[in-house]
This record gives sequence, structure tokens and C-alpha cells, in this order.
Amino acid sequence: MLPSLAFVLPLTTAAAAWPLEARAARTSPPAGCLAVGSSAKYPTVQSAVNALSNTTTAAQCIFIYKGTYQEQVYIPQLQSTLTIYGETKDTSKFSANTVTITQGKSQDDSPNNDATATLRAHTTDLNVYNINLVNTRGQGSQALALSAQKDRQGYYACQFKGYQDTILANAGVQVYAKSYIEGATDFIFGQRARAWFDGADIRVLAASTGWITANGRDSEANPSYYVINKSTVSAKAGDTVAAGAYYLGRPWRSFSRVVFQNTKMSNVVNPAGWAIWNNGDARTGNVTYAEYKNSGEGSKGTRASFATKLSSAVSISEILGSDYKTWVDRAYLS
Repeated sequence: MLPSLAFVLPLTTAAAAWPLEARAARTSPPAGCLAVGSSAKYPTVQSAVNALSNTTTAAQCIFIYKGTYQEQVYIPQLQSTLTIYGETKDTSKFSANTVTITQGKSQDDSPNNDATATLRAHTTDLNVYNINLVNTRGQGSQALALSAQKDRQGYYACQFKGYQDTILANAGVQVYAKSYIEGATDFIFGQRARAWFDGADIRVLAASTGWITANGRDSEANPSYYVINKSTVSAKAGDTVAAGAYYLGRPWRSFSRVVFQNTKMSNVVNPAGWAIWNNGDARTGNVTYAEYKNSGEGSKGTRASFATKLSSAVSISEILGSDYKTWVDRAYLS
């Protein structure tokens, strides 16, 4: 077992250097972490967030004990790195997670997409491990599990569950690794972020038609770029989804940019792969919708005329920058 002090060191000197198998369990708070739980000092996640310093530059952390937390959490801009840990007996697997944060806000009762999110992440240098984020609103309105609004955010072995607009990857560089992502309509979306999804299990819900991504890049100068790497796409366990019901993406804005590479796709993916925004409003003239060495039934068929087949994979440094090793926990990468 590694000494608990290592958990509160900056990611650049601690977690990124450890092999994933060396961190099999995390069942008590690392030294220095604020503890959340029914018998802990902080009964809610938000109360622990509110107790963080907004002036210190020393790394801060929160540990959440096993349980379901019915709340919405807002993290404002801090001056430090923040790491949030969920209790688990296996840090390498989202399936072993024991912490769920859940609520059901939607845009029916909120002023904008961000305001609906279960976790509103508005701070740079945020690391989240082994947390399930759920929006229970269901079909009918935008309802986010996560609103990721800042630079250098990393989500590791997490679960994100919603129906429409599950993850708002909106700004900065972000990584989602060894995580579970569930939804039906535009459930990975955003406007300016460069996001790397690595080893993700993307699961679609029962629906007549659905779209996985809706990237909102609106100009050639906009840096936004989503890459889904070494992941899987299939129906949620127990849900019946017709063959061809889902598209890899559609353009929320006209310079939308998304790549799926080295990803296994079941037959839920439509042979065309990619879709227009809406009838009469295609928005496909300047999109970059590309694939590289995908596999499975969903990778077959004649793709849309505006789609591209790459001759080589997109590199992680192209998306996250040449310094990504200084902040990404590489133990979670495929």
C-alpha cells in the first residue's frame, strides 16, 4: 500500500507516476483530505467544497465515503489543484464505484445548460476519481450530469449518466479515461474544449434515433476538437436498440470537429456514421468528421459524404498539448 501522503501531492509528482494496479483500493481519506459522508465532518459534497480555500495554491482534496448524494455540486475557480476521490475497492474500474451524486434539474426549470448539471466544474486543474454523476431527468429536455468549463480537468474511472446532453465538455483541455458515458441525444457536446476520451464505454439508450456527439465548434479559429480513442460503442445493458439507430455525431455548429479512432462499434451505429444537424439545416460544409481503424459491425457501411477516413491516428498531444504528461494521470490511458 502506498503511503497516504502521496494522494495529496500534485498530480505531476504523484498519481501520474504510479502504475494503475498499485492503487487497488481507496477506502479511507488520504491525509489532508476533507471527508464527506453521513458520519464525516461534511455531510454533503457541496459543504466540503464550500470549506476549501480559495486563496491557497497548495493542492487540496476531498474524499467521499460510499453513498448516494442527492445534490447539485458547484465548484468555483480555486487557486490550487483539486482532487476528488470516491471510495472504492478498485480504483481501476468504474464498475466498482460506490459513490453517486445525483439530481434531476433540466432546462425546463433552469436558465441554461450549465445550471442543470449535477457537477458544475468551474475550476482549472481538477481531478475526479471513481465518482458516478447522474442526471435523472430523462427524455424531454437538456439535463446534464457534468458541466466541464475549465482547463486541465481529468475524469478517471467515473460514470456519467443522462439522456440528453450528459457531458458538456465546454472549454479548455480535458481528459476522460476508463469511464462510462450514457445517453441518447447529443450526450457529449460543447463549444470550445479540446477533449480526449480514452478507453471509454459509451452506451446508448433505447431510442428511435440518437446522436453521440454534438460538437459546437463555430469557426476555423475555434480550437474545439473531440477525439474518442480505443473505446467501445454499444447499447446499454438491458436496453433494446435497433441496428443503425445512432449516429457518431451531428454538427451543433458548422465547424464541428470529432474523430473516432481504434474504437469498437456495435450495430447500433448507423452505416452512414454521421448525420446532418436537421432537415433544411445541414451545417456540414465545414465539418471534420473522421475515423481511423474502428472495428465491429457499426464501423461498416458507406459513410456520409462529408465524413473522412484518416490515414493515421490523432495523437493525444495534438489534442491536449505537448505538456499533457504534467497533468494527465497516464496510468488510466489505454
